[in-house]
Amino acid sequence: MRKYILYILSVYLSIASCTKDSSGLASQVNGAGGSTARFTIAGNYLYVVSNTSLKAFDISNPSQAPILKSTTNVGVNIETIFPYEDKLFIGSSFSMHIFSLTNPEKPTRLAQADYMIRMSCDPVVAKDSTAYATLNGLGPCGGGGSQLVIYDIKNIAKPVLKGSLPLTGPHGLGISDSALYVCDGNFGLNVYNIRNTYSPQLVQTISGNTYFDVIPYGNILICQVSDGVALYDITSRLQPVFLSKVLN
Repeated sequence: MRKYILYILSVYLSIASCTKDSSGLASQVNGAGGSTARFTIAGNYLYVVSNTSLKAFDISNPSQAPILKSTTNVGVNIETIFPYEDKLFIGSSFSMHIFSLTNPEKPTRLAQADYMIRMSCDPVVAKDSTAYATLNGLGPCGGGGSQLVIYDIKNIAKPVLKGSLPLTGPHGLGISDSALYVCDGNFGLNVYNIRNTYSPQLVQTISGNTYFDVIPYGNILICQVSDGVALYDITSRLQPVFLSKVLN
C-alpha cells in the first residue's frame, strides 16, 4: 500500500497546477494520460492542442527548452487529446479527429467523424479497432443529451458509428483490458465490460465521489475526483477496490 500512496503523491504533485476544466489528469511518461488532457507525450515529442490547432514539440534533449516543430490546423473548439499506438485521437465539440504519428514532427490527418450531438464536450480513448467517446450535453458543453458513443476504426480513415449508451453528466474515460471506466461526474464511476467491444455492458457504478477523469496504470486506477485523487486496485478489472485518496 505504501508504494501506491507514494506513487500517487508523485503523480498528484505533477498535476496539481492543472485544473479539471483545462487539462484533466495531465499526461504521463510513455503516452499514458487522462482522456480530458490538452497535452500528451509520445516518444520524444510533446503534443499540445489549442482551440484550433495541434502543436508538436521536440523534447528529446532534456537540457533544452521544447522545440516547436509544427503547428497543424485541426478545426474549432478542440478540447482533448489522447495517444494510442502511432496515432492521436483529438476531440472537439463537433468531431473526433484522428492523426497519424508516422512523421512525429508533423502529424497528418487520417480521419474525422462528426458527432450527431453538437457542442458536447468529448474525451476520446481507443483500443485495437474501437474508439469510445463521451458526449456531455450539460452545463457549458450544451447541445442536448449525454452519451457514450462507440466507433469501429478498423478502417482508420473511415470511422463507423456502431452504437451509443445514455449517460447523465459524463467526463473522462479509460480502458484496461476488457474494462471501460467512464466518469459520469457526480453520478459516479461506471464500469463496463467491453469483451463485446461494440456493446459495453454496465457491471457496476461506484458512487461516493464526483469523478472527472481516470488513468489505468497497471493494476491501479488513478481517478481525478472533486476533492483530490482516488486510487483503486483493478487487479480484477471489473471490480475496482478502493485503496486511498489524496486530498487537494
